[in-house]
Amino acid sequence: MVRQGLRDFLSLDGDIAVAGETTNGREAVRLARELSPDVVLMDLMLPVMDGIEATEQIREELPEVRVVALTSALDGGIVMAAVRAGATGFLLKNAEADELRHAVKAAAAGKTYVSSAAVARLVDQVNGAGGPERLTERESEVLVMLARGKANKEIARELGIGQQTVKTYVSHIFDKLGVHSRTQAVAHALRLGLVPSGELAQGLVAVDDYPWSA
Repeated sequence: MVRQGLRDFLSLDGDIAVAGETTNGREAVRLARELSPDVVLMDLMLPVMDGIEATEQIREELPEVRVVALTSALDGGIVMAAVRAGATGFLLKNAEADELRHAVKAAAAGKTYVSSAAVARLVDQVNGAGGPERLTERESEVLVMLARGKANKEIARELGIGQQTVKTYVSHIFDKLGVHSRTQAVAHALRLGLVPSGELAQGLVAVDDYPWSA
């Protein structure tokens, strides 16, 4: 039933073609080898071989294939396991159809998409960790927007502040996280688990390229 729903959602977009589907992780790996799809939408809770292991095998054998992980529960451990396995996107099964299609297209375009709920958790963890990595509430807001791929101008407009103020917040975020780029900031937040909780805000976050090892 879940696969049928996903297929129906994706079929509404003329730019997306479903090449195949299967019931377990082992078959997913086999089909990926056979079909060489642009994107694999991978349920993490699969029989025979779970989605984490299947993702790892696909990414090792077919590094050009992007994997978007799907889960019904947002757990920091499983999020990080998916990231380490090579997933380039993370989405809850209850995501809206538009979010699902957006995530698939983003993955195909070489971008990383993480449900906003996931990033929210990373932010929660960073804020609760204390020490030099503790972010203010506004800095956390800005980080989430960075993760969503928003430019300084867009952030300024949404928060009702000046672009120079946004630049200052970004600079503070970089200093506190010990990073030197937006991609690294979001990657750092993801590694800490800041992105696996509230899926940031109910949308998807776009991160250029593949930042997990940045």
